[in-house]
Amino acid sequence: MAEHKFERLLLTGAAGGLGRVLRDTLKPMADILRLSDVQPLGDPQANEETRLCDLADRQAVDELVRGCDAIVHMGGVSVERPFEEILEANIKGVFHIYEAARRHGVRRVIYASSVHAVGFYRQSEHLDATMPTRPDGYYGLSKVYGEGMASFYHDRYGIETLTIRIGSSFPEPKDRRMMHTWLSGRDLTELIRRGLFTPGIGHTIAFGMSANKEVWWDNARAAHLGYAPQDSSEHFRDQIERQPMPAADDPSMVWQGGVFTVQGPFDPVKTPG
Repeated sequence: MAEHKFERLLLTGAAGGLGRVLRDTLKPMADILRLSDVQPLGDPQANEETRLCDLADRQAVDELVRGCDAIVHMGGVSVERPFEEILEANIKGVFHIYEAARRHGVRRVIYASSVHAVGFYRQSEHLDATMPTRPDGYYGLSKVYGEGMASFYHDRYGIETLTIRIGSSFPEPKDRRMMHTWLSGRDLTELIRRGLFTPGIGHTIAFGMSANKEVWWDNARAAHLGYAPQDSSEHFRDQIERQPMPAADDPSMVWQGGVFTVQGPFDPVKTPG
């Protein structure tokens, strides 16, 4: 895998939980790391640029992407919310990212999709990237849309994307479900690195998981990336198994998307007057 630093790498969603991790770990991959979010990012550190940017603002995103060589797109609403909120950041936003990439000649994107694109599969089912999506809410629907954008912009314009269906990327798994879906920050960084520097990836979908003992997903279709996770949720098994056992029909024990499968519907937005 030939690996040369990018001159300028864009990280969206840099103020979020994963963005704060990647702000440090992506720095070796570029001369300049351009960071963006709708939330304040603090003063730029060495070899950083910071930009406040609303992903729903097409012109602002166009200017954000200008001068960048590759994009790690982590930005957007990261939980289940009313459709109107999902629409702005996650649906309009991903369109604006890909349109700006097309306009400014960006040839490589890392797109943060989610397990919630396939959240209505049962935990007893084993998936690979060829199986139909089964989103578990508006958030999951937005991730399916983003995966479609990545496919379309590769087929039409040749922009290559690694779509990562992130499982549960936290410092440690929080419950029994996350023992299957956990992705460490180190393994996320390595998967992104593989997506940025592996030649000829086209549009590749990879499940974002560490080397957990029991998994629901098969990454054979992404084997060309050479991704070999180093961490495992097994380290946390004793503390997780001390938690009370949920009921057998609890969504966290039935569906791969867990509680996202039962969130909403949301009341319509009320306007004053």
